Amino acid sequence: MSAVLAPVLAAGGHPAIVPRLVVPEALAGQLTLDEERELGTYGPACSDDLIAELELAGLRGRGGGAFPAHRKWRAVAAAPGPRVVVANGEEGEPASAKDQWLLVHRPHLVLDGVFRAAAAVGAARAVIYLAHPATVEAVEAAIAELPSTPRGLRLDLHVVEPSYVAGEETAACRAIDGGPALPVAKPPRPFEQGVGGRPTLVANVETLAHAAWIGRHGAAAYRVYGNERSPGTTLVTLGGACRRPGVYEVPFGETFGDLFAAVAGGFSAPPAALVMGGWFGGLLATARLGVACCYDAVRDAGSGLGCGAVTVLGGDAEPLAEAAEIAAWFAEQSARQCGVCIRGTAAIRDTLASLAAGTAPPSAVDDLRRWGATLPGRGACGLLDGAAALARTAVRELDTSSEKGVTE
Repeated sequence: MSAVLAPVLAAGGHPAIVPRLVVPEALAGQLTLDEERELGTYGPACSDDLIAELELAGLRGRGGGAFPAHRKWRAVAAAPGPRVVVANGEEGEPASAKDQWLLVHRPHLVLDGVFRAAAAVGAARAVIYLAHPATVEAVEAAIAELPSTPRGLRLDLHVVEPSYVAGEETAACRAIDGGPALPVAKPPRPFEQGVGGRPTLVANVETLAHAAWIGRHGAAAYRVYGNERSPGTTLVTLGGACRRPGVYEVPFGETFGDLFAAVAGGFSAPPAALVMGGWFGGLLATARLGVACCYDAVRDAGSGLGCGAVTVLGGDAEPLAEAAEIAAWFAEQSARQCGVCIRGTAAIRDTLASLAAGTAPPSAVDDLRRWGATLPGRGACGLLDGAAALARTAVRELDTSSEKGVTE
Protein backbone atom coordinates (compact mmCIF):
# COMPACT_ATOMS: atom_id res chain seq x y z
CA MET A 1 0.00 0.00 0.00
CA SER A 2 1.26 3.44 -0.85
CA ALA A 3 2.98 5.58 1.76
CA VAL A 4 0.18 8.13 1.73
CA LEU A 5 -2.14 5.54 3.30
CA ALA A 6 0.25 4.42 6.05
CA PRO A 7 -0.69 5.69 9.54
CA VAL A 8 1.86 7.00 12.01
CA LEU A 9 1.66 5.89 15.64
CA ALA A 10 1.83 9.31 17.29
CA ALA A 11 -0.48 10.88 19.84
CA GLY A 12 -1.96 14.12 21.03
CA GLY A 13 -5.19 15.79 21.99
CA HIS A 14 -7.59 18.48 20.96
CA PRO A 15 -6.73 21.83 22.56
CA ALA A 16 -10.35 22.47 23.55
CA ILE A 17 -10.74 19.43 25.80
CA VAL A 18 -9.24 18.06 28.98
CA PRO A 19 -8.05 14.66 27.70
CA ARG A 20 -9.39 11.50 29.27
CA LEU A 21 -7.57 8.76 27.37
CA VAL A 22 -4.67 10.46 25.56
CA VAL A 23 -3.42 12.25 28.66
CA PRO A 24 -0.13 14.20 28.56
CA GLU A 25 1.46 11.87 31.09
CA ALA A 26 1.17 8.97 28.63
CA LEU A 27 2.63 10.64 25.55
CA ALA A 28 6.22 9.65 26.35
CA GLY A 29 5.57 5.96 26.96
CA GLN A 30 3.75 3.33 28.99
CA LEU A 31 2.27 4.47 32.29
CA THR A 32 3.11 2.31 35.29
CA LEU A 33 0.61 1.06 37.82
CA ASP A 34 1.53 3.82 40.28
CA GLU A 35 1.24 6.49 37.60
CA GLU A 36 -2.17 5.20 36.55
CA ARG A 37 -3.39 5.12 40.13
CA GLU A 38 -2.44 8.78 40.46
CA LEU A 39 -4.80 9.43 37.53
CA GLY A 40 -7.60 7.46 39.20
CA THR A 41 -7.34 4.19 37.32
CA TYR A 42 -8.64 1.26 39.37
CA GLY A 43 -10.32 3.89 41.59
CA PRO A 44 -13.75 3.64 43.23
CA ALA A 45 -16.86 3.49 41.07
CA CYS A 46 -19.28 6.39 40.89
CA SER A 47 -22.27 4.04 40.71
CA ASP A 48 -23.22 0.47 41.57
CA ASP A 49 -24.71 0.04 38.08
CA LEU A 50 -22.10 0.61 35.40
CA ILE A 51 -24.39 -0.56 32.60
CA ALA A 52 -26.96 2.08 33.54
CA GLU A 53 -24.19 4.71 33.49
CA LEU A 54 -23.12 3.58 30.03
CA GLU A 55 -26.69 3.98 28.82
CA LEU A 56 -26.98 7.47 30.31
CA ALA A 57 -23.59 8.36 28.84
CA GLY A 58 -24.66 7.24 25.36
CA LEU A 59 -21.41 5.35 24.87
CA ARG A 60 -21.18 3.62 21.49
CA GLY A 61 -18.83 0.79 20.68
CA ARG A 62 -15.57 1.94 19.13
CA GLY A 63 -14.85 -1.23 17.18
CA GLY A 64 -16.49 0.12 14.04
CA GLY A 65 -20.16 -0.74 14.36
CA ALA A 66 -21.02 2.10 16.77
CA PHE A 67 -23.62 -0.10 18.49
CA PRO A 68 -24.85 1.34 21.82
CA ALA A 69 -22.54 -0.31 24.34
CA HIS A 70 -25.12 -0.80 27.09
CA ARG A 71 -27.32 -3.04 24.93
CA LYS A 72 -24.64 -5.66 24.36
CA TRP A 73 -23.46 -5.46 27.98
CA ARG A 74 -27.02 -5.85 29.29
CA ALA A 75 -27.72 -8.81 26.99
CA VAL A 76 -24.66 -10.66 28.30
CA ALA A 77 -25.49 -9.80 31.91
CA ALA A 78 -29.02 -11.18 31.45
CA ALA A 79 -27.86 -14.45 29.86
CA PRO A 80 -27.37 -17.57 31.96
CA GLY A 81 -23.80 -17.92 33.21
CA PRO A 82 -20.94 -18.56 33.24
CA ARG A 83 -20.01 -15.56 31.08
CA VAL A 84 -16.86 -14.26 29.36
CA VAL A 85 -15.44 -10.82 28.51
CA VAL A 86 -13.11 -10.40 25.52
CA ALA A 87 -11.09 -7.18 25.15
CA ASN A 88 -10.62 -6.94 21.39
CA GLY A 89 -7.31 -5.24 20.60
CA GLU A 90 -6.52 -7.07 17.35
CA GLU A 91 -6.94 -3.89 15.23
CA GLY A 92 -6.34 -5.41 11.81
CA GLU A 93 -7.24 -2.29 9.83
CA PRO A 94 -4.03 -0.81 8.36
CA ALA A 95 -5.19 2.81 8.65
CA SER A 96 -6.00 2.60 12.37
CA ALA A 97 -3.58 2.81 15.30
CA LYS A 98 -5.76 3.97 18.22
CA ASP A 99 -6.12 0.60 19.97
CA GLN A 100 -2.40 -0.05 19.68
CA TRP A 101 -1.75 3.36 21.25
CA LEU A 102 -4.00 2.60 24.22
CA LEU A 103 -2.54 -0.85 24.77
CA VAL A 104 1.06 0.35 24.54
CA HIS A 105 0.68 3.59 26.52
CA ARG A 106 -2.23 2.89 28.88
CA PRO A 107 -2.70 -0.87 29.29
CA HIS A 108 -3.82 -0.39 32.89
CA LEU A 109 -6.73 1.80 31.76
CA VAL A 110 -7.82 -0.99 29.42
CA LEU A 111 -7.45 -3.57 32.19
CA ASP A 112 -9.50 -1.34 34.49
CA GLY A 113 -12.24 -1.39 31.86
CA VAL A 114 -11.95 -5.17 31.54
CA PHE A 115 -12.33 -5.70 35.28
CA ARG A 116 -15.29 -3.32 35.50
CA ALA A 117 -16.92 -5.02 32.53
CA ALA A 118 -16.45 -8.46 34.08
CA ALA A 119 -18.06 -7.27 37.31
CA ALA A 120 -20.92 -5.58 35.45
CA VAL A 121 -21.90 -8.63 33.38
CA GLY A 122 -20.94 -11.25 35.97
CA ALA A 123 -18.13 -12.84 33.98
CA ALA A 124 -15.83 -15.49 35.45
CA ARG A 125 -13.26 -15.22 32.65
CA ALA A 126 -11.68 -12.34 30.73
CA VAL A 127 -9.45 -12.62 27.65
CA ILE A 128 -7.23 -9.90 26.20
CA TYR A 129 -7.18 -10.57 22.44
CA LEU A 130 -4.09 -9.15 20.73
CA ALA A 131 -2.09 -9.33 17.51
CA HIS A 132 0.80 -6.85 17.60
CA PRO A 133 4.03 -7.69 19.51
CA ALA A 134 4.29 -4.25 21.14
CA THR A 135 0.79 -4.56 22.59
CA VAL A 136 1.49 -8.06 23.90
CA GLU A 137 4.65 -6.87 25.65
CA ALA A 138 2.90 -3.86 27.19
CA VAL A 139 -0.10 -5.81 28.46
CA GLU A 140 2.07 -8.57 29.90
CA ALA A 141 4.12 -5.95 31.74
CA ALA A 142 0.99 -4.30 33.10
CA ILE A 143 -0.47 -7.58 34.33
CA ALA A 144 2.83 -8.41 36.03
CA GLU A 145 2.52 -5.16 38.01
CA LEU A 146 -0.88 -6.06 39.43
CA PRO A 147 -0.81 -7.41 42.98
CA SER A 148 -3.81 -9.57 42.07
CA THR A 149 -6.76 -9.81 39.74
CA PRO A 150 -10.35 -9.57 40.98
CA ARG A 151 -11.39 -12.55 43.05
CA GLY A 152 -12.94 -15.30 40.98
CA LEU A 153 -11.85 -13.85 37.62
CA ARG A 154 -9.59 -15.81 35.30
CA LEU A 155 -7.52 -13.49 33.10
CA ASP A 156 -5.89 -14.76 29.88
CA LEU A 157 -4.06 -13.36 26.86
CA HIS A 158 -4.65 -14.73 23.38
CA VAL A 159 -2.39 -13.69 20.50
CA VAL A 160 -3.17 -14.12 16.78
CA GLU A 161 -1.62 -13.06 13.51
CA PRO A 162 -3.01 -9.65 12.49
CA SER A 163 -5.57 -9.57 9.70
CA TYR A 164 -8.75 -7.66 8.99
CA VAL A 165 -11.11 -10.56 9.62
CA ALA A 166 -9.30 -11.71 12.79
CA GLY A 167 -10.78 -8.71 14.60
CA GLU A 168 -14.38 -9.69 13.82
CA GLU A 169 -16.10 -10.77 17.04
CA THR A 170 -16.98 -14.32 15.99
CA ALA A 171 -13.44 -14.78 14.63
CA ALA A 172 -12.05 -13.70 18.02
CA CYS A 173 -14.22 -16.21 19.87
CA ARG A 174 -13.33 -18.97 17.41
CA ALA A 175 -9.60 -18.26 17.77
CA ILE A 176 -9.75 -18.20 21.57
CA ASP A 177 -11.43 -21.61 21.44
CA GLY A 178 -8.47 -22.96 19.46
CA GLY A 179 -9.78 -22.58 15.92
CA PRO A 180 -8.70 -20.30 13.08
CA ALA A 181 -9.26 -16.55 13.50
CA LEU A 182 -11.99 -16.55 10.87
CA PRO A 183 -15.62 -15.39 11.14
CA VAL A 184 -18.56 -17.77 11.43
CA ALA A 185 -22.14 -17.29 10.30
CA LYS A 186 -24.53 -15.53 12.66
CA PRO A 187 -26.75 -16.14 14.59
CA PRO A 188 -25.89 -17.05 17.24
CA ARG A 189 -23.89 -13.94 18.07
CA PRO A 190 -21.22 -13.98 20.77
CA PHE A 191 -23.50 -12.37 23.37
CA GLU A 192 -25.61 -15.52 22.97
CA GLN A 193 -22.89 -18.15 22.40
CA GLY A 194 -19.29 -17.07 22.24
CA VAL A 195 -16.12 -18.40 23.86
CA GLY A 196 -16.71 -21.99 24.92
CA GLY A 197 -20.35 -21.65 23.93
CA ARG A 198 -20.87 -19.16 26.76
CA PRO A 199 -22.46 -15.70 26.58
CA THR A 200 -19.54 -13.44 25.68
CA LEU A 201 -19.08 -9.68 25.72
CA VAL A 202 -16.63 -8.80 22.93
CA ALA A 203 -15.67 -5.16 23.48
CA ASN A 204 -13.14 -3.02 21.64
CA VAL A 205 -10.33 -1.81 23.91
CA GLU A 206 -11.21 1.86 23.34
CA THR A 207 -14.78 1.10 24.40
CA LEU A 208 -13.42 -0.46 27.59
CA ALA A 209 -11.15 2.54 28.25
CA HIS A 210 -14.12 4.91 27.97
CA ALA A 211 -16.17 2.57 30.18
CA ALA A 212 -13.46 2.69 32.84
CA TRP A 213 -13.52 6.51 32.73
CA ILE A 214 -17.33 6.59 32.92
CA GLY A 215 -17.22 4.10 35.77
CA ARG A 216 -15.17 6.56 37.82
CA HIS A 217 -16.61 9.90 36.70
CA GLY A 218 -20.17 9.16 35.60
CA ALA A 219 -22.36 9.77 32.60
CA ALA A 220 -22.92 13.50 33.15
CA ALA A 221 -19.18 14.20 33.11
CA TYR A 222 -18.78 12.09 29.99
CA ARG A 223 -21.39 14.16 28.15
CA VAL A 224 -19.60 17.46 28.75
CA TYR A 225 -18.08 17.07 25.27
CA GLY A 226 -19.68 15.99 22.01
CA ASN A 227 -23.30 16.33 20.97
CA GLU A 228 -26.62 14.68 21.84
CA ARG A 229 -26.35 11.70 19.49
CA SER A 230 -22.57 11.31 19.68
CA PRO A 231 -21.56 12.37 23.19
CA GLY A 232 -18.09 12.43 24.69
CA THR A 233 -14.67 12.21 23.10
CA THR A 234 -13.27 9.68 20.68
CA LEU A 235 -9.89 8.56 19.36
CA VAL A 236 -9.16 9.25 15.71
CA THR A 237 -6.22 8.18 13.58
CA LEU A 238 -5.54 11.04 11.17
CA GLY A 239 -3.12 10.20 8.37
CA GLY A 240 -2.03 10.81 4.83
CA ALA A 241 -1.45 14.34 3.55
CA CYS A 242 -1.47 16.15 6.90
CA ARG A 243 1.45 17.72 8.74
CA ARG A 244 1.15 15.78 12.01
CA PRO A 245 -0.38 12.35 11.35
CA GLY A 246 -1.20 10.36 14.46
CA VAL A 247 -3.71 9.28 17.07
CA TYR A 248 -5.70 12.06 18.71
CA GLU A 249 -8.48 12.38 21.27
CA VAL A 250 -11.11 14.80 19.99
CA PRO A 251 -14.66 15.85 20.87
CA PHE A 252 -17.45 14.62 18.64
CA GLY A 253 -19.15 17.27 16.53
CA GLU A 254 -16.42 19.35 14.90
CA THR A 255 -15.97 19.24 11.14
CA PHE A 256 -13.20 17.14 9.68
CA GLY A 257 -11.63 20.24 8.16
CA ASP A 258 -11.46 21.87 11.59
CA LEU A 259 -10.10 18.70 13.20
CA PHE A 260 -7.25 18.40 10.75
CA ALA A 261 -6.43 22.08 11.28
CA ALA A 262 -6.68 21.92 15.09
CA VAL A 263 -4.74 18.77 15.86
CA ALA A 264 -2.93 17.53 12.73
CA GLY A 265 -1.36 20.83 11.67
CA GLY A 266 -3.46 21.20 8.55
CA PHE A 267 -2.86 19.60 5.17
CA SER A 268 0.62 19.05 3.77
CA ALA A 269 -0.71 19.08 0.19
CA PRO A 270 -3.98 20.10 -1.44
CA PRO A 271 -6.46 17.38 -0.41
CA ALA A 272 -8.04 15.28 -3.15
CA ALA A 273 -10.27 12.92 -1.13
CA LEU A 274 -10.78 11.37 2.31
CA VAL A 275 -10.61 7.64 3.05
CA MET A 276 -13.13 7.14 5.85
CA GLY A 277 -13.58 4.78 8.78
CA GLY A 278 -10.24 3.11 8.30
CA TRP A 279 -11.02 1.70 4.88
CA PHE A 280 -14.50 0.50 5.81
CA GLY A 281 -16.33 3.78 5.13
CA GLY A 282 -15.14 4.24 1.58
CA LEU A 283 -14.33 7.66 0.16
CA LEU A 284 -15.54 11.23 0.57
CA ALA A 285 -14.68 14.09 -1.72
CA THR A 286 -12.89 17.03 -0.12
CA ALA A 287 -16.06 19.06 -0.60
CA ARG A 288 -17.23 17.04 2.44
CA LEU A 289 -14.60 18.47 4.81
CA GLY A 290 -17.47 20.40 6.39
CA VAL A 291 -19.12 17.15 7.56
CA ALA A 292 -19.11 16.83 11.35
CA CYS A 293 -17.09 14.11 13.04
CA CYS A 294 -20.03 12.24 14.56
CA TYR A 295 -21.80 9.02 13.71
CA ASP A 296 -25.03 10.44 12.31
CA ALA A 297 -23.46 13.18 10.19
CA VAL A 298 -20.98 10.81 8.56
CA ARG A 299 -23.73 8.26 7.92
CA ASP A 300 -25.93 10.95 6.39
CA ALA A 301 -23.02 11.83 4.07
CA GLY A 302 -23.15 8.26 2.78
CA SER A 303 -20.08 6.97 4.62
CA GLY A 304 -19.21 5.67 8.08
CA LEU A 305 -16.98 6.79 10.94
CA GLY A 306 -16.10 3.19 11.74
CA CYS A 307 -12.90 2.88 13.77
CA GLY A 308 -12.29 6.64 13.54
CA ALA A 309 -9.41 6.53 11.06
CA VAL A 310 -9.47 9.22 8.36
CA THR A 311 -6.74 9.38 5.70
CA VAL A 312 -6.27 12.39 3.44
CA LEU A 313 -5.31 11.71 -0.16
CA GLY A 314 -3.40 14.64 -1.56
CA GLY A 315 -0.37 15.77 -3.48
CA ASP A 316 0.56 13.19 -6.10
CA ALA A 317 -2.07 10.70 -4.93
CA GLU A 318 -4.58 9.66 -7.58
CA PRO A 319 -7.82 8.84 -5.73
CA LEU A 320 -9.00 6.21 -8.23
CA ALA A 321 -5.64 4.46 -8.12
CA GLU A 322 -5.67 4.54 -4.31
CA ALA A 323 -9.22 3.15 -4.32
CA ALA A 324 -8.02 0.33 -6.57
CA GLU A 325 -5.21 -0.47 -4.12
CA ILE A 326 -7.65 -0.57 -1.21
CA ALA A 327 -9.96 -2.82 -3.22
CA ALA A 328 -7.03 -5.17 -3.83
CA TRP A 329 -6.40 -5.26 -0.09
CA PHE A 330 -10.03 -6.20 0.58
CA ALA A 331 -9.74 -9.05 -1.93
CA GLU A 332 -6.51 -10.27 -0.31
CA GLN A 333 -8.03 -10.13 3.19
CA SER A 334 -11.07 -12.24 2.32
CA ALA A 335 -11.37 -15.28 4.57
CA ARG A 336 -12.41 -17.17 1.41
CA GLN A 337 -15.28 -18.82 3.27
CA CYS A 338 -18.13 -17.14 1.37
CA GLY A 339 -18.38 -17.38 -2.40
CA VAL A 340 -20.12 -14.02 -2.66
CA CYS A 341 -17.20 -12.37 -0.86
CA ILE A 342 -14.55 -14.06 -3.00
CA ARG A 343 -16.29 -13.07 -6.22
CA GLY A 344 -17.51 -9.67 -5.05
CA THR A 345 -14.21 -8.35 -3.71
CA ALA A 346 -12.38 -9.60 -6.81
CA ALA A 347 -14.88 -7.94 -9.13
CA ILE A 348 -14.64 -4.61 -7.31
CA ARG A 349 -10.84 -4.85 -7.32
CA ASP A 350 -10.64 -5.55 -11.04
CA THR A 351 -13.18 -2.90 -12.01
CA LEU A 352 -11.57 -0.12 -9.96
CA ALA A 353 -8.16 -1.12 -11.33
CA SER A 354 -9.45 -0.89 -14.89
CA LEU A 355 -10.98 2.52 -14.21
CA ALA A 356 -7.70 3.75 -12.76
CA ALA A 357 -5.81 2.39 -15.78
CA GLY A 358 -8.25 3.86 -18.30
CA THR A 359 -9.24 0.44 -19.65
CA ALA A 360 -12.66 -0.05 -18.04
CA PRO A 361 -15.61 -1.28 -20.10
CA PRO A 362 -18.68 0.98 -20.45
CA SER A 363 -20.54 -1.03 -17.79
CA ALA A 364 -17.91 -0.36 -15.08
CA VAL A 365 -19.60 2.52 -13.28
CA ASP A 366 -23.03 0.88 -13.32
CA ASP A 367 -21.46 -2.36 -12.05
CA LEU A 368 -19.86 -0.56 -9.12
CA ARG A 369 -23.15 1.14 -8.26
CA ARG A 370 -24.97 -2.21 -8.36
CA TRP A 371 -22.41 -3.99 -6.21
CA GLY A 372 -22.39 -1.12 -3.73
CA ALA A 373 -26.14 -1.49 -3.30
CA THR A 374 -26.58 -5.28 -3.40
CA LEU A 375 -23.53 -6.81 -1.71
CA PRO A 376 -23.72 -5.38 1.85
CA GLY A 377 -24.87 -7.92 4.43
CA ARG A 378 -24.26 -10.96 2.24
CA GLY A 379 -21.04 -12.23 3.83
CA ALA A 380 -20.38 -13.85 7.21
CA CYS A 381 -18.51 -10.72 8.32
CA GLY A 382 -18.23 -7.06 7.39
CA LEU A 383 -15.35 -7.35 4.92
CA LEU A 384 -17.64 -7.46 1.90
CA ASP A 385 -19.60 -4.49 3.29
CA GLY A 386 -16.39 -2.46 3.33
CA ALA A 387 -15.56 -3.38 -0.26
CA ALA A 388 -19.12 -2.51 -1.31
CA ALA A 389 -18.87 0.87 0.42
CA LEU A 390 -15.67 1.53 -1.50
CA ALA A 391 -17.39 0.69 -4.80
CA ARG A 392 -20.41 2.83 -3.99
CA THR A 393 -18.50 5.87 -2.80
CA ALA A 394 -15.85 5.74 -5.53
CA VAL A 395 -18.61 6.19 -8.10
CA ARG A 396 -20.38 8.89 -6.12
CA GLU A 397 -17.40 10.91 -4.88
CA LEU A 398 -14.68 10.57 -7.53
CA ASP A 399 -14.34 11.38 -11.21
CA THR A 400 -15.28 8.16 -13.01
CA SER A 401 -16.34 9.84 -16.24
CA SER A 402 -15.65 8.24 -19.61
CA GLU A 403 -12.81 10.68 -20.12
CA LYS A 404 -11.20 9.37 -16.92
CA GLY A 405 -11.22 5.63 -17.23
CA VAL A 406 -13.80 4.05 -19.54
CA THR A 407 -13.04 2.72 -22.99
CA GLU A 408 -15.68 2.23 -25.63
